[in-house]
Amino acid sequence: MFAAARLTGLLVVAVAAWAQGRHPLALLGRSWDSAWYLGIAAHGYGRTLQAGPEVVRSDLAFFPLYPALIRCVTALTPLSGGAAALLVAWAAAAAAAYGIYLVGARLRGRAVATVLVLLWGLLPHSVVLSMAYTEPVLTAFAAWSLYAVLTGRWLRAGTLAALAGLARPNGVAVAAAVLAAAAHELWRARGRKVTHRLWTGAALAPLGWGGYVLWVGLRERDPLGGYFAVQRLWGSRFDFGRGSLGFVKHLLLHGDRFVFPMTMVIVAAAVLLFALLALDRTPLPLLVHSGVLLLIALGGSGFFECKPRFLLPAFPLLLPLAGALVRTARARPWHAALVAGALAGLSFAYGAYLVVVAHTPL
Repeated sequence: MFAAARLTGLLVVAVAAWAQGRHPLALLGRSWDSAWYLGIAAHGYGRTLQAGPEVVRSDLAFFPLYPALIRCVTALTPLSGGAAALLVAWAAAAAAAYGIYLVGARLRGRAVATVLVLLWGLLPHSVVLSMAYTEPVLTAFAAWSLYAVLTGRWLRAGTLAALAGLARPNGVAVAAAVLAAAAHELWRARGRKVTHRLWTGAALAPLGWGGYVLWVGLRERDPLGGYFAVQRLWGSRFDFGRGSLGFVKHLLLHGDRFVFPMTMVIVAAAVLLFALLALDRTPLPLLVHSGVLLLIALGGSGFFECKPRFLLPAFPLLLPLAGALVRTARARPWHAALVAGALAGLSFAYGAYLVVVAHTPL
């Protein structure tokens, strides 16, 4: 079902691109941030772009795991950089879908797990899962790390969390989830001996994110603040939501392009779903993972239109909706089919609009 959803979305994007005389694979493989990742994969770090008097865009803002995977594929196969980037992203999306299914099946059963994966593949921004972006890679490591936590495999959870931290800046949410789960387990033990695997997994979890941030800091001659300085020069900073609130005020008073009000609706829905998730006795690691991702999206300023993409790895937010849809399907199958069809139509149409028409950073 996930593959069918994404392949249909790709077909809609392809038709829209061909209608405008553009090549769909070029749009999917070399749009916006994809060009930065391909540059790092081909030449390493060191590129900067002066985009304004106070805006200097450095490729050090991009974490290294995805470019490293692209470089490995191009070294081992005859594929070009763009094709390799898409292959890695699509394989990661498939791995993420399976990991999400396992998490959902363990918590709520196979029916809810199946719907959970389908909903994730039909999110309004799910077209990103078919592009040369890092969200599929992060979500794959996040889902499997969270599944490892739920099944008590602490070494695996910590290792996967470290890899997630090398994928994206908000990959720190996975480390936070593993650390919170480990702390909760220690509190439950209260003096009783716990396995060394728990301590080792907890120690491994933040190493990926922390290691890259420290490396950039040392390169910028500011070990603790260098990476965040790079982000500020991109116009991105954590200001506890002040910039986001200001932009929302602008939207309500003056309006703007369709992408921006759509972003506001998606983020508001994510806040509501997090409240439902918290009320639903969700296991702590899933709650922390989703909460940290939501906090980063809400509290960060700059690139308001990218916030739905930042929330793609927060798949646990869809658990309440998946449960409700399964209950509806059992009572009124046609109602559930209509809901799924409406979500699919929105996802495919909006995805094609974002990639082909909007000309807005994703």
